[in-house]
Amino acid sequence: MNIFQKAAFAAATFIAAISLAGASSAANPVKARNVVLVHGAYADGSSWSKVIPLLQKAGLHVTSVQNPLTSFADDVAATKWALALQDGPTVLVGHSYAGMVVSETGVDPKVSALVYLAARAPDAGENYPALAAKFPAPPASKGLVHNGGFAQLSEDAFVHDFAGDLSHKDALALYAVQGPISDTLFTAKTTQAAWKTKPSWYAVSKNDRTTNPDLERFLAKRMNATTVELNSSHVSLISHPREVANLILAAAGYPVKK
Repeated sequence: MNIFQKAAFAAATFIAAISLAGASSAANPVKARNVVLVHGAYADGSSWSKVIPLLQKAGLHVTSVQNPLTSFADDVAATKWALALQDGPTVLVGHSYAGMVVSETGVDPKVSALVYLAARAPDAGENYPALAAKFPAPPASKGLVHNGGFAQLSEDAFVHDFAGDLSHKDALALYAVQGPISDTLFTAKTTQAAWKTKPSWYAVSKNDRTTNPDLERFLAKRMNATTVELNSSHVSLISHPREVANLILAAAGYPVKK
């Protein structure tokens, strides 16, 4: 075996060791004390309002980050601040765009596991728009309205494509608190990919019209995540709070609830 073959063999062994460690950690997750929830684009921290009581009832301390959505750096800073306040092992959860934020901040030693909900999960430095372009564009993308360096979804796109399995009344209420997002979020890149070293869980939204479900499946498979598929729109955290809470409880090492 020459020096190049030895180097390749060593690299392959190292990668395999990381993968096995991740699989073992997923099977026997660290018992967490805390959960930090990070909302995505077109939303705010109140989008977790149905999940939070379920986690609190199980005995977990829960923090919901309020992302300013003014830049990727600002959102990362908000999540880092929340993590600094935690007093032990913490499950970090990201919905949609916030998958980028948890991938960046999840390297924090306090983070014991990552949970992604219909979420972005780019590799470090990866061009996410280029990756997403390999899959058919979801309908919601046609409803983006740009104004003054920020973007929002039109009412029709929000109600039918973003929150399609909510009642019309609930979807309109969620639309009213939609957070305008900086145009820079569309091209932001991570410098970390925490899912490479932390055990990860992923919930695919099978009826998603905001992120292509096949893209979600690709991301979940690539990170070797423990994966569930929900009959949900993009907002599974609102339409399927029990299933989402159970996924987070599993990542936290707690028994799931029926």
